[in-house]
Amino acid sequence: QVQLVESGGGLVQAGGSLRLSCAASGRTFSSYVMGWFRQAPGKEREFVAAISRSGGGKDCADSVKGRFTIARDNAKNTVYLQMNSLKPDDTAVYYCAAGPGDWPTIVGGYDYWGQGTQVTVSS
Repeated sequence: QVQLVESGGGLVQAGGSLRLSCAASGRTFSSYVMGWFRQAPGKEREFVAAISRSGGGKDCADSVKGRFTIARDNAKNTVYLQMNSLKPDDTAVYYCAAGPGDWPTIVGGYDYWGQGTQVTVSS
């Protein structure tokens, strides 16, 4: 089992920045591919970014490319999402997830999920 706890969400003006953190406990953190997803009201949960076990491989959605950066610190069992140039369309609950890495860009590719943290971007 892996327990994931997100933090760092909040209210920010358009153009601002936030950094989300996800602390993991339980089984070996470095054995999992980690991902960030988000879900806006009335919409399906969507892929934001993913990072490989070592941190050397990264992928992100086209909608956040150039603005969001995913990183991990295996010594601290933590994955981060640095969000810059935020837009109102980025408003959503953000979730981190841990999985085996076979399908890192889809919800079904992850076994463990955090409870989510709200990000609200005002115009």
